[in-house]
Amino acid sequence: MENNQSATLHFSTDTITFDTVFASIGSITKTLTVYNHNNFDVKSNISLQGNSSANFRMNIDGIAGNIQSNIEIPAKDSIFIFLEVTIDPMNSNTPYILSDSLVFTNGTKKQDVDLVAWGQDAYFHTANTYGDIINGNDTNRFYYHLLDCSQPWTNDKPHVIYGYAVIDPGKTLTLNEGCNVYLHNNSGILVGNPFLEASGGSIKVNGTFGNEVTFQGDRLDPWYKDIPGQWDRIWLMPGSIDNEINYAIIRNGNIGIHADTVGNNNPTVNISNTVIENMSSIGILGQGANIIATNTIVSKCGQYLVACNIGGTYNFTHCTFANYWDYSRRNTPSILINNYYEGADGIIYVRNLFAANFTNCIIDGALSTEVSFQERGNDAFNYNFNHCLIKLDPTISTDNTHYQNTIINQSPKFIDNTQGNFHLTKESPAIDAGETTSILYDIEGQTRNNSDIGAYEFIE
Repeated sequence: MENNQSATLHFSTDTITFDTVFASIGSITKTLTVYNHNNFDVKSNISLQGNSSANFRMNIDGIAGNIQSNIEIPAKDSIFIFLEVTIDPMNSNTPYILSDSLVFTNGTKKQDVDLVAWGQDAYFHTANTYGDIINGNDTNRFYYHLLDCSQPWTNDKPHVIYGYAVIDPGKTLTLNEGCNVYLHNNSGILVGNPFLEASGGSIKVNGTFGNEVTFQGDRLDPWYKDIPGQWDRIWLMPGSIDNEINYAIIRNGNIGIHADTVGNNNPTVNISNTVIENMSSIGILGQGANIIATNTIVSKCGQYLVACNIGGTYNFTHCTFANYWDYSRRNTPSILINNYYEGADGIIYVRNLFAANFTNCIIDGALSTEVSFQERGNDAFNYNFNHCLIKLDPTISTDNTHYQNTIINQSPKFIDNTQGNFHLTKESPAIDAGETTSILYDIEGQTRNNSDIGAYEFIE
């Protein structure tokens, strides 16, 4: 068969672009298809060329190597080239662009495909100490990063967490407006140190509207934009109190905020003007906790949006809870209200649910009912829906003191619940249906005039 070594090849694209890649973190794999439209086989020498500080890697039909010779592309056929990149750290706090080329030499003819990677340096928090977990005769060593909380985190460059970052008792980690936190797979933040007898530790998130503090996975390629379960959680350990989260965006993890049991009257956490979305499991998990949340949106979670579990005290005002999870079948409602747990010994332990108060809140989703009540024993089980719009089992009686001026099983008429736009349309029954509270502004800073239900005030 004729073999022409100066033939022209064709490519699926002339430029392969890798969106922002953090220094020292590898990218996803991109694919380039090389076509030979000729009536004869073509042999090509293929090499990565350039002088940038990007470390591109090439694999051709299963063979790795950045310089490969005499790669045969059959007539009227194609081959696949797989490409990855890792960025070498640079002394730059702002994103920068790096480029190399993939060069094809067919005799006297040269062709190239550009490789472009956006890189960014960051503060990296990797394991710097460990604790031992003793289980009978077995000892497992748990490595983690003990955070230095002496200086607040700012938006000068991102923070990337590998594994678990721990805030010691008596320490407070402050994150100022615009700070971006990226967490690697199976990573999280532990507020409190499970390896110390002392309890405590706090986190203060000080975002502002339009300059929120973000927590999300560290893969920034477009394919990962809405993939849940990319990291673990922000875990407020037992004894951690007076945590504050204002104007945060928490997305794409397993659990957004996990607030564990406390033994005093201080709030475990006060959440305000915050969006928690796209969690594979639960948006807000309280276990015997004391949680206050205002002007907060929780949406698209694989199990519960909010779990008020094992008793505790919970107060939600002007919140929008809307669960239109579409990654798999969801069998659990948006809101769980529970006052017990089953111990490892199989015994049911009941704990007081002192309060689960929902005021001016929307509870909506794709299921026929979005609230579950799980009550055991004779301990307190206090809950209240005041001026809310909720999706409820129609067999449940609402003619009692648990419900005041609450709209049952009507659509809130969001602008677009499938796209996560939970602003109200002018036909929404939630408009002007709320009770006047001390919350004078909505999540976007709009003045609340006649108090619409939910996190957003309707603007004509």
